[in-house]
Amino acid sequence: MKKIAILGSTGSIGENTLAVSEHLEIEVVGLSAHSNIDLLQQQALKWRPKCVAVFDKHKAFALQKRLPEMTVLAGMEGVIAIATMAEADFVVSSIVGAKGILPTLKAIEAGKTIGLANKEVLIAAGELILSAAKKQGVNILPIDSEHSAIFQCLQGECPTGIRRLILTASGGPFRTHSFEELEKITPTSALNHPTWKMGKKVTIDSSTLMNKGLEVIEAKFLFDISVEKIDVVIHPQSIIHSLVEFIDGSLLSQLGEHDMKIPIQYALTYPKRKKGIVPCFDFEKYSKLEFFSPDLEKFPCLALAYKAAKEGGTLPCFMNAVNEVLVDQFLKGKISWIEIGKQLETLMATHRALPQESFETLLEVDKEARAMATLHASLR
Repeated sequence: MKKIAILGSTGSIGENTLAVSEHLEIEVVGLSAHSNIDLLQQQALKWRPKCVAVFDKHKAFALQKRLPEMTVLAGMEGVIAIATMAEADFVVSSIVGAKGILPTLKAIEAGKTIGLANKEVLIAAGELILSAAKKQGVNILPIDSEHSAIFQCLQGECPTGIRRLILTASGGPFRTHSFEELEKITPTSALNHPTWKMGKKVTIDSSTLMNKGLEVIEAKFLFDISVEKIDVVIHPQSIIHSLVEFIDGSLLSQLGEHDMKIPIQYALTYPKRKKGIVPCFDFEKYSKLEFFSPDLEKFPCLALAYKAAKEGGTLPCFMNAVNEVLVDQFLKGKISWIEIGKQLETLMATHRALPQESFETLLEVDKEARAMATLHASLR
């Protein structure tokens, strides 16, 4: 029986992974959360893992009082302990943001198969992560619906036969907005995604198309392909999750309901398939599929992500950290939605990219980027 540990078990990916694990009768041996100890307590009581971890040390102390019979670990050290525990052979990395990089790296170094749902791991540290995975002979299996779609389409195909990878994007809630309407966007409206149910940060990234930009960088590393061969197309129905175009003109795509259980289960059962818990696809429900080109003037974050992907080095790490801060500032009402892209462009222009020599180098870049973004936002 497969034994898994879930980093970020109280988020949407974590909860869906637990639902799939119950269906497949997979043993859950470790769980970690940032601070939602109410839900983590429910999960711990149901799944009875060997231990759990809470990133927020004060919340970890509180949870230990509630679960005196269970081992509750605290802080980043605790999360890393879950990521590297001997009992787990598969680690689901679904911590949001740059906090997920080090635990994922440590899990790879411990020889665990990785189910990757954290984009920032490859965005900020792709070269380091892939180098470690190659050294340890570890598989990194994508859980994002778009990358899972590409991964499935590439099974049995020769890399030299690929013309391009095509990532689909819903376009978010503001696809048809005018520039004047974009100036008036509120956090509430930006959190109202038309298709997917996701965490706040990912939902805002989807509204700016930064989420798709991050996926471009992630695809570059996951599939070892130049960024010039990765395109983005707006597909509002979100039924085709991504496509691969081959040099003979053929296209393969993966279609399915808007349900993260599908890519999660594929990663957990790979290379086999097992009966899922998602109902049969209803073609009458989705009788119309549309495709549009992204508007890079209204959504500059996508273009900035392409720039970071092409330049490489520490620029994607810098961009990612700045974006995280700006999204947080927007959610707190301190900057406007449109300022996310404007400030990101200004700050990225100040960064001189360095090689990804070590995790410590990336840590310094991340720290510098966050300080600059916080200061810049406060001056607006």
